[in-house]
Amino acid sequence: MKKNIAVLMGGYSLEHDISIKSGLNVFNSIDKLKFNVFKIIIEKESWYYLDDENQKFEINKKNFSVNDDLKFDLAFIVIHGDPGENGIIQNYFDSISIPYTGCSSEVSKMTFSKKNCIESVRKLNVKTAKSFIINKHNDYDLLQISDELKYPFFVKANNSGSSFGVYKVYDKKELESAVIENFTIDSEIILEEFIDGKEYSVGVARIDGNTKVFGVTELISENDFFDYEAKYNGKSSEITPAKIDKNLEEFIHENSKTIYNKLKLNGFSRIDYIVKNDTPFFLEVNTIPGMTDESIFPKQVKLNNINLKDLFTKMINESLESHNLE
Repeated sequence: MKKNIAVLMGGYSLEHDISIKSGLNVFNSIDKLKFNVFKIIIEKESWYYLDDENQKFEINKKNFSVNDDLKFDLAFIVIHGDPGENGIIQNYFDSISIPYTGCSSEVSKMTFSKKNCIESVRKLNVKTAKSFIINKHNDYDLLQISDELKYPFFVKANNSGSSFGVYKVYDKKELESAVIENFTIDSEIILEEFIDGKEYSVGVARIDGNTKVFGVTELISENDFFDYEAKYNGKSSEITPAKIDKNLEEFIHENSKTIYNKLKLNGFSRIDYIVKNDTPFFLEVNTIPGMTDESIFPKQVKLNNINLKDLFTKMINESLESHNLE
């Protein structure tokens, strides 16, 4: 009997619309001959199943079903940001014993916090940019921090994705404005050193029991940095595969595998770096990377002569199998 696969998309964050695009691409790519696939929209107001005629059917959150008739065997999570990447939706599925794709609740929560993720990666002897954390409810000295970091530097919301809440500031006025704006998004902010180098993004997943790097993409922004507009509104170019020195490429591969394995990542992840003088500096982990037609990860998958349909079949089966072994 075919398993019922719920593809979760949407979410509560500013990344809602991007998640819908990613989710629809995943939904369309899953093998319908092997699985029954359902579009599940997650929004603050309601969770609902959207059928092929765009009719909405409310999800019963007590057991994640539709009218107690339609039940799901696995949740394929494609929610960027809250509650998909911060561990909340994973914790929910753990509580009702429904398997899901991707990282555990604990790992998702850790990696979604830029501060906690950077601290964990530093312990692996992977280089990171100098950074400071400030809290909305605690005292902080912006003048002292700016003297340490030197302008320009980045101001980032600690818990956010898709470059929302990321500003490159050049003076005190821009710094103060960015801090005020970010405190409307998050209560914690990262102030991070600007490293003038080339940016790369690396797709990683565990397939057939092995940690595999799918490729390295160079990101070239038409804007001052790789911001939201550059990512999603065509203000950038991506070179896949990146034209990169083989030794550096191998070093990035090994760093990425180490991060993936030691941080206990699972499913698809994207790890970003900035490289200066042939030295890669870790930027962040995306545990639910974009899956739109424009997204980096699907393009890297194609480099390996693997199609998304086969890859998703493997991921679904491995997620179901690992849950049954617990």
